[in-house]
Amino acid sequence: MTKRRVAITMGDPAGIGPEIIVKAFAQEDIYKICNPIVIGDRSIIKEVIKKIGIDFDPDNIELLNLNEIPNPAKLIKGAPSEESGRASFSYIRKAVELYRLGIIQAIVTCPITKIALRMAGLPWLGHTDMLAELTDTDDYAMAFYCEQLKVILTTIHVPLKDVPHLVKKEKVIKTIFFAKKACDMLQIENPRIAVCGLNPHAGEEGIMGREEIDEIKPAIKEAKALGINVSGPYPADTIFKKALDGEFDIVVAMYHDQALAPFKLIAFQKGVNFTVGLPFIRTSPDHGTAYDIAWQGKADPTSLIEAIKLASRMVIV
Repeated sequence: MTKRRVAITMGDPAGIGPEIIVKAFAQEDIYKICNPIVIGDRSIIKEVIKKIGIDFDPDNIELLNLNEIPNPAKLIKGAPSEESGRASFSYIRKAVELYRLGIIQAIVTCPITKIALRMAGLPWLGHTDMLAELTDTDDYAMAFYCEQLKVILTTIHVPLKDVPHLVKKEKVIKTIFFAKKACDMLQIENPRIAVCGLNPHAGEEGIMGREEIDEIKPAIKEAKALGINVSGPYPADTIFKKALDGEFDIVVAMYHDQALAPFKLIAFQKGVNFTVGLPFIRTSPDHGTAYDIAWQGKADPTSLIEAIKLASRMVIV
């Protein structure tokens, strides 16, 4: 089988991205999975190796050096900054350029933060909307994968108070179709898609809210009529257990924490975030920059390794 060419962006250099890259390459033969190229700063890789005291030759990593951090000793480690936010964006933009040139087939992104992006004067909330704008993608969805559970979000990074106003029939239908596409990417045939309700007990027939009756049920009915194997809405306090037990292949959640609380409970070290709707495969570890443990030798590379494996698996050549 042809090995895929995968770009791995360093993420926020002040976070755990550089450390988990080094550890992934040191303890796992990434080259058996794909042909990887890291996009970042070689000086940062050398600095993190020295800082955490790992026995690893930085030349073992094929790296496109953007030299965004000319003096890594002066970089504020473990905290967001304008410099780290600017570098985070630069690595991602270069990865998209490589895709457009046909050099890579997939992108794996190490964590970034909204705060650092804002400090650098950048408008995005994270990777998902940034990549969508860089690729002129209008419709997309955020999904999460582990062997036991797959979830996809109807709304992403919005305040909880705004969620009910965004849960509309058209948006739920789009997310159901993205759930089907996510399963296609994962080679799951005729997937069984479950849809969460928004309210406790899925609204209890309107007693606890009408979003299920007015928006979610009509969306499910329409998607069914179009041939999608979908059902619900189900109460969020039971549906994830049913999916975990194998009754469903993927769960459509209405908002971020509804899906991510149960998902990370079972898969924090091995979970993978992936974007549905982009013109290329994009995966990421399911955790953040972890500034509190960055550059201390404490970061676990498992989720990054799983993200590289999943990206390689999903690319069709």
